[in-house]
Amino acid sequence: MSSERTPKEPELPMALDVGARFLTTRWTVILEAGADGPDRVKALEQFARTYWYPVYAFIRRKGSSHESAEDLTQEFFASLMEKNWLAGVERRETRFSTFLLTVLTHFLIGEHRRESRAKRGGGGTPLSLDMAAAEQWYGAEPHTDETPERLFERRLAVSIMAGALNNMKEALHASGRGRQFDLLSPYLSREPAQGEYDAAAATMGITANGIAAAVLRLRREYREFVRNEVATGLTDTSRIDEEMRHVVEALSPRTHGC
Repeated sequence: MSSERTPKEPELPMALDVGARFLTTRWTVILEAGADGPDRVKALEQFARTYWYPVYAFIRRKGSSHESAEDLTQEFFASLMEKNWLAGVERRETRFSTFLLTVLTHFLIGEHRRESRAKRGGGGTPLSLDMAAAEQWYGAEPHTDETPERLFERRLAVSIMAGALNNMKEALHASGRGRQFDLLSPYLSREPAQGEYDAAAATMGITANGIAAAVLRLRREYREFVRNEVATGLTDTSRIDEEMRHVVEALSPRTHGC
């Protein structure tokens, strides 16, 4: 067994403008709405804003420059919107991450074949993806011998978790529990240091035991938001538990060599 540690992921952007109420229907909207329907466009743009960084980083790891990776990332998601690439999604039996990676790989192969030709004349609609910090995040990643495919799986899992956290934040702020979320969300992923619950209790005006109970409740709610985010990549909801296990596996530190 090797003592190799999994490199720490850079901080990734949270998803923007994604309401929790929209999560369970987003994939259905993408599949069923008309090609020019505003709901479908909105769904695809929200999807792109959640998952663009794993796509960008994968393209960079495959050897593209920063500028080329930005262009290809925009074009990839624009192509998902403009073409019928998702038509067979209901018949797929692979994991969502595998499906997305396969589509992305085929897209890059096609771009490579066209690289000697003139670029298309801007017929597509650019997506509002804020990639200003993309290269900063990418440059902050420690060196690793892991394959681009393995890193894509992990980055996608990180994006799922970050998207779920942002959706939870928006939902709780909208329901009047924003202060509780802002104070207690750090404990969704770690145990409190000594005295932290007491300090939070003083701020909230309740007991430390009350804070502990509130954190447990938030953790249960967060798990449901993660399940909802996982469900956006599925048409067969019976596979949610399988996908959840894969997310946990992708995020787990590796205990053996490649």
